[in-house]
Amino acid sequence: MESTATLTPCPLLIDGAWTNPNIASTPVFNPSTGELIAECPAGGQAEVNAAVDAASAAFPAWSETPAVERARLFFRFRHLVEQNFDRLCHAVSREHGKTLVEARGSVYRGLENIEYACGIPSLLMGDTLEIAKGVDCETSHQPLGVCVGITPFNFPVMVPLWMFPVAIACGNTYVLKPSEKVPLCAVMLGELLIEAGVPKGVFNIVHGGREAVDALLTHPKVRAISFVGSTPIAKYIYETGTKHGKRVQANGGAKNYIVIMPDADVPKTVEALATAAFGCAGERCMAGSTALAVGKAAERMLPSLVEAAKNIRVGPTDRTAQPDMGPVITSEHRDRVVGLVSLGEKEGAKIICDGRGVKVADAPKGFYVGATIVDQVVAEMTIAREEVFGPVLNVMRMDDLESAIAIANRSNFGNGASIFTNSGAAAREFKHRVKAGMVGINVGVPATMAMFPFTGWDESFYGDLHIQGREGVQFFTQQKVTSTRWFGGDAADVWRK
Repeated sequence: MESTATLTPCPLLIDGAWTNPNIASTPVFNPSTGELIAECPAGGQAEVNAAVDAASAAFPAWSETPAVERARLFFRFRHLVEQNFDRLCHAVSREHGKTLVEARGSVYRGLENIEYACGIPSLLMGDTLEIAKGVDCETSHQPLGVCVGITPFNFPVMVPLWMFPVAIACGNTYVLKPSEKVPLCAVMLGELLIEAGVPKGVFNIVHGGREAVDALLTHPKVRAISFVGSTPIAKYIYETGTKHGKRVQANGGAKNYIVIMPDADVPKTVEALATAAFGCAGERCMAGSTALAVGKAAERMLPSLVEAAKNIRVGPTDRTAQPDMGPVITSEHRDRVVGLVSLGEKEGAKIICDGRGVKVADAPKGFYVGATIVDQVVAEMTIAREEVFGPVLNVMRMDDLESAIAIANRSNFGNGASIFTNSGAAAREFKHRVKAGMVGINVGVPATMAMFPFTGWDESFYGDLHIQGREGVQFFTQQKVTSTRWFGGDAADVWRK
């Protein structure tokens, strides 16, 4: 075990102060090398209580701070994130295993959410109407109180930035509980927010696992909870949080289908499909994990796709020479991905590109799985039903668009779905009938930008108001309607005197 003197510090942030509690911890690895890089404190009820109390105490003053001043905080924060962009990207690569290209894309998407928060004065503007003679009605959006973000390992900068900039800009105070697998990027974001001038207690960080999560879900001072993670945990977060009177937006897993029509442009489709399936080592809820090849599409596409997959270079992302794809997050997750592929083969699927035995000479202890394509998958197979969350693409062969849409709509998930075609009629049919919150037409990863909500359906989302966009602003505020009428008489004539 590596000496703790060489490990990166992983403190908690409570009431504007960084603390290193003397409590149990969990290991944080560099997945590219398998090396221990930090120990994450396993916070519990005491740490959560301290963070929530600090956020609650800071709320009255922060909620009364004018929206234009709150926006200025995020203009400064945006500038600091830009100044430290490369440092954040290298931290994502080291802690999570993304390539630098992938890390840059994810941090930039987070930056877009900061920019959206900078527009909060306009986003919080209400409506007014004279509803009767001498009677005015107006709406205003007011903050909730203490809000919480529980974020996943796969986007350690981007997903927190989906949440806390808008929440804080709306006038709330915040407690962030990042994944214990990737806590260091959250610490960097906290350092930059402090440098930007966030008041004490407005933003807090608590590390930990289930004990910390349960303490946040049940704390009486917490008003709203945002979550991104697997579907079973999303359901648990939603049910437990709402049971305790909290607003909850809980994003779960996915099984995203990409329909390939016989008339699809082969080179462009292969490029998009490889990116959708193998980008970020498949560890994203918008991964295109299943290709539904209609008619002759499989024969047209698969040879080029297999060649592209075999040419994907896998390796460590913390080096100057960058690979095409990095590792998965842990050795246990690598074994799970490999096990699902092997089970698919046992159940009758055909492995036409096999990444299970990939070896990386200069990083033998890294957590690697190569790009894998599993052909002739049918709906009853385990690999067709479960979210693999790795660099694995299933190929299912369909007779027509009707059967492809039917397969996609049988899924319990509903995050994203795409179609590749040159037919406007096919695209329109797909767009209107497929059951998914985000649809791509000749777009492999139809993830939305900051000004649009991230609209998962069914078991991909639990709640009413989604993360990002105007729905995000609505989630972090409560609407007040004021009706006003002034009567005549001496009091009304004072201004004339």
